[in-house]
Amino acid sequence: MAYEVGVIGVGAMGEPMAAALLRAGCTVSVCAHRDRAPVERLVAAGAHDGGDPAGVARASAFVITVVPDAPQVEEALFGEHGAAHGAKPGTLFIDMSTISPVATRGFDERLRAGGFRFVDAPVSGGPARAKSGTLTIIVGASDDDFIAAKPVLEAMGTPNHVGGVGMGEVVKLVNQVIISSVMLANAEALTFAAKAGADVDAVLAVIASATGSNYLLQNWIPNSWLAGSHAPGFALDLLRKDLAAALDSARTMGVPMPASALAYQMYTAASGEGHGRDDYTSVATFYERAAGVRVRKKTT
Repeated sequence: MAYEVGVIGVGAMGEPMAAALLRAGCTVSVCAHRDRAPVERLVAAGAHDGGDPAGVARASAFVITVVPDAPQVEEALFGEHGAAHGAKPGTLFIDMSTISPVATRGFDERLRAGGFRFVDAPVSGGPARAKSGTLTIIVGASDDDFIAAKPVLEAMGTPNHVGGVGMGEVVKLVNQVIISSVMLANAEALTFAAKAGADVDAVLAVIASATGSNYLLQNWIPNSWLAGSHAPGFALDLLRKDLAAALDSARTMGVPMPASALAYQMYTAASGEGHGRDDYTSVATFYERAAGVRVRKKTT
């Protein structure tokens, strides 16, 4: 795959995504944001150090941004050393951050006015699936831009075209709305079970084939919270940021989202207790403390 791809934002997700592009045969340019260590690791693996976003864009036909929120996308694209200042006409920008669809469409308009193309392609799967190149990629794009971006995206996972620009972010926020409340339901249910004296392993085994089964309960929680760890998988503050974007969008559309509003407050409380950088399973500490019980698997 002889594509020239720039990656701006080589953090917990961006670094393994850039590594997947290298494995696929792309020529990859990267630049440091706060921490140079990921850049140095990627350069050792064959990437080029573009110096800054403009430098990355000068060397790339495709420019990927993977940063926390809309202000960071703004800076990466249009800041003093932003990618738009170095990109060649026709460059295809791919924002793989999770941000507001309103901000996404604004970036699209500004980039197209400068002679560029734009795709929003947020992802689901976390760092583990970024490392294996098996992310679920949710793409908002015109038909032509999706066809152009697809080979690059396939190096990192499975791209799913869900509509025009901005719709990738909408569908990603749908996912975040669901997982935020499902996580709370799992925490409540398992804390209830443990307090009642149930065998947590037996509960997991039964629910796996019952109507309460869900991906988080079977694949995420057993390897984090129930194993006694809230080591970062998907940071709680990132989910809280995504919920805020969903709630803001819902407010403009007049869509009531009371469950998501409650979830936002629960994650905000957990963040205030110092869990913002922990995995979002750390919201379970509230339930454990209130019930006076620790919820753990017996098996590992």
